[in-house]
Amino acid sequence: MKIAYCYSGLHMTGGIERVLTLKVNYLSSIGYEIHIILYDNEGKEPVFPLSKAVHVHQLNINFGASYRYPFLKRLWLNYQKTNLLRKKLNDCLCRIRPDITISTLRQEIKIINKMTDGSIKIGEAHVDKKHIWTLENPPSWLPVFIRSSISNYRIHLLIKEIQQLSKFIVLTHEDAESYPEISNITVIPNPVSFIPQKVSNCTNKQIIAVGRYHLQKGFDRLITVWQQVHSKHSDWLLRIYGEGSLRDKLTAQVVELNLQDNCLLEHAVPDIATKLQESSIFVLSSRFEGFGMVIVEAMACGLPVVSYACQCGPRDIISEGIDGLLVKEGDISGLAAGINQLIENDELRQKMGKQARKKAEQYTIEKIGKKWINLFESLIESKNSNR
Repeated sequence: MKIAYCYSGLHMTGGIERVLTLKVNYLSSIGYEIHIILYDNEGKEPVFPLSKAVHVHQLNINFGASYRYPFLKRLWLNYQKTNLLRKKLNDCLCRIRPDITISTLRQEIKIINKMTDGSIKIGEAHVDKKHIWTLENPPSWLPVFIRSSISNYRIHLLIKEIQQLSKFIVLTHEDAESYPEISNITVIPNPVSFIPQKVSNCTNKQIIAVGRYHLQKGFDRLITVWQQVHSKHSDWLLRIYGEGSLRDKLTAQVVELNLQDNCLLEHAVPDIATKLQESSIFVLSSRFEGFGMVIVEAMACGLPVVSYACQCGPRDIISEGIDGLLVKEGDISGLAAGINQLIENDELRQKMGKQARKKAEQYTIEKIGKKWINLFESLIESKNSNR
């Protein structure tokens, strides 16, 4: 079977890039002919190692180059680039002739249903509905009602394109429920990128959080939470691993709260599994998630999770009271209480850690890959039966 993925670029160290690379490497390893069509890679090499069996096609559209211009000019440039993408992508697909073409709901979703190569078209979402549309947000100087109208119109256009696809795949059941107008929807979660043999014994007095230093990840809230936890458990340490534009602001917050000796803002590391294994509790303080892959990675290392029940992901992954604790979104005291509960109960913490490891095994690439294979085969079978 021949599968083509359309994506902007693999040169960033994001979760989408990591998961997409993991999936295509797996599918190519079991005999699928995999093509990745990139259009915004800016001549850069993929960050995560791609199998030599995966065919990469560069269209060199570069939508990102438009962002330096004022809003109205960006709109015009993006319109022109979309037309160029339509031509180049169609030519590429007609050369490849895939059985199935997958849109990752970037710029290509606007034109994927107009391609003439004859392949089955499906879409896979990597973020929840509220944050799925990838066009640049309207400028903040526009009145709120105009910005809201633009956003609603974009969602309307997106839904129309999704409805024309043969299948639309989302990461969580929670997100699936936000698409009542979509009948061709299927839930397939992300695969975990590692299942290490070594797991934490949950005895080190260290808590870990991982993610970009970005407003979405809520580390500003976590630092406030940590002030409450530290007041009761001064012998425990919080380490946050990541990179991003908010590092200086978060550092200032740590200093202001006099937490610099026990709340450490670490840099991102290539081997995060080792850091997870050295810890005893994982905390997710995000304001929203597309799925929350880092939760499953922490579970794979044997860590219980304390997480905000933000949209979307944590409620699909965490079994409350069994492998982790879910706290009402934004409840600072509630998150602190959840962390304190696991700190103060060694038996519960270690028991949850063991259950978390079992949960993570449901997300191996072999098990998630099988779901994709079943989907692909059912789509091909349905197409052949309708001929």
